[in-house]
Parts: sequence; structure tokens; C-alpha cells
Amino acid sequence: MNELYPIGDVARRTGLSVSAIRFYADEGVVAPTALTEGGFRQYDVQDIARLELVRTLRDLGAGLDDVRRVLAAEGTLRDLAVRHLRLVEDQLRQFHARRAVLRTIVRQPTTAEQVSLLHKLVSMSDDDRDQLISGFWDFVTDGLDVHPGYLERLRSRRPHLPEEPSTEQLEAWIELAEIVRDDQFRTALRAFFHRAFGTEQGKLMATPEMLARAERQRVLYLEAQAAQQAGVPADSPQARDIAERMAADSADFVAAMTGDHDLDKARRSMAGFDRIRSAETRAKMTGTNLMARYSTLVAVINGTPQPDPEKTATVQEWMASALRRDPT
Repeated sequence: MNELYPIGDVARRTGLSVSAIRFYADEGVVAPTALTEGGFRQYDVQDIARLELVRTLRDLGAGLDDVRRVLAAEGTLRDLAVRHLRLVEDQLRQFHARRAVLRTIVRQPTTAEQVSLLHKLVSMSDDDRDQLISGFWDFVTDGLDVHPGYLERLRSRRPHLPEEPSTEQLEAWIELAEIVRDDQFRTALRAFFHRAFGTEQGKLMATPEMLARAERQRVLYLEAQAAQQAGVPADSPQARDIAERMAADSADFVAAMTGDHDLDKARRSMAGFDRIRSAETRAKMTGTNLMARYSTLVAVINGTPQPDPEKTATVQEWMASALRRDPT
């Protein structure tokens, strides 16, 4: 014969309150196995197991009807879990969005009207986000007389917010959405591109040939970065070889632009790199900084490596030191 337990013992075993156990009995979820002559409810071990399951399902957000179906074997635990997992994931996305909005409000002065806008920005659909970025690039590149391939390259720099973005990604999206809607930012970046590519030399920079050369320089830089981060000494033959190839490629790049090939000048320029002077020059380049901010935010949203001027400067110092060494 199964041992029966009074409701107080059942409450201690399941972690449910006595009133909750009575409620589930009255609602027909888990009825007691027996009633004593005095009308006291008693439960066996199977009842206790069912009540423990009820508590778990309720903690996970299941409603009474769902619990009844599972206990009656009319629905599987897996089906119930799938439904509630979707609900929980949707709630998590909403919480992430709300936290991003709240953090933005805490971080900067925000009006009541802006709060509604911030919430709208994080709630945008993929299509809405894509249209916003497309409209931004339509404005920035309107009338820009350069090779179509370069325009496509610019327009391809766009955010792709994942289905389950982190708070950091949502905050980056809020800032990006704000700056691409900002007339001052849009106008300044547009003016920068029109100045940069308003000359014949500027147009040449945007040709497929020059973009291919720029890509070769990027690959060389990545090789230098990998060697520097791996601890290759700047006075090693490997460092000297990388720096010499970078100098030669830089000289070729300048020659393609101006017709003047001067390898010694390229070496001197690289060997004379100065971090402080470089930072000061970079700070004065308004258009470059605007594009850098856009690119950084896109990188955060897309989960890709972010531009890091300090790391770049460290690699340039490493190559400069390699070129200053006596190759003999």
C-alpha cells in the first residue's frame, strides 16, 4: 500500500504553500489521493511528483490549461517547452531593447519626445533599418562622380542587427540610426566625399585598379600586424622584410597616382612615423573621423573587429623601427 502524506508534509517536500496545493486540488490539477474522516487531504508519492512538476512548469510561465494538458498526457513537455521558449526569447529581446533605450537616456540628456523615437529605433524591422541606411547613402553619394564600383563599396557598409542582439549592439544601432538621420552629420560627410573625389586625382583613387592596390596594402598591413602581435622583434629579418615590402608597395601606390616613383621617400616617410603627430593629424581630418565613427558603430552591430587607431599606430611604429635598423 502506498504511503500517504498529509498536506503539510507535501508542502515541505514540494516547496509549495499549503494554500497553493489546495488551489491546485480545487482547480482539478492535482487532486489528493484520499481524504481522512476529518476531511484532511492526503497525497501519495506520485501526487507529490506531479505537484513538483506543476511548480516547475508554473515557474517557467505555463498556464493552468497547459499544465492540465501535460498532466493528462494531451500535450508533450517538449511542445510546451517550445511554445514557452519562443515567449521567453521574445521577452528577452524586448528587455534588451528596453535596457538599451534606458541606458541611452541615462547616458545623455533626452527629452520625452526622444524616448518614443529611441524605442521606435530599436523596434525597427530589418526592412525599415535597410531603408534608413539606403536613404542615408543616397543622400551622401548623390551627385558623386566616381566609379560605380566605389559607390557600391560605400553602400555595402551597412549594419546587420542579429536576431538576438546584445545590449551593446542595440546601443550602437540607436547611435547609428541617430547620426544617419542627423542633417549636420549627413551634410558634413557628403561634403567630405565631394571634396575628396572632386578632383581628377580623387576620381583615380576610386577606380578598381587603385582599390585593388589599396587592398594589397591592407593585406600587407595585416601581415605586419600579425607578426607584431606574435612578438616578432622589430630588429629581426622578418620585420625588415615586411616593412620593406610595405614601403615598396606604398611607393608603387604613389607612383600610380602621381607618376613619381620614389622608394627612398616611401622608406623615409614610414621610418619617420610619429604617433603623436599622426594622432594630431587624424584629429583634424573631420570627414575621416565621421566615416570612422560610422564604421565603428557598424562593426559593433555586426560583431566584426572595430577600427583601432592605437593598434594601427603600434604596428606602424613597429615597421618604422624595422626600417630604421641597419639591415647589415
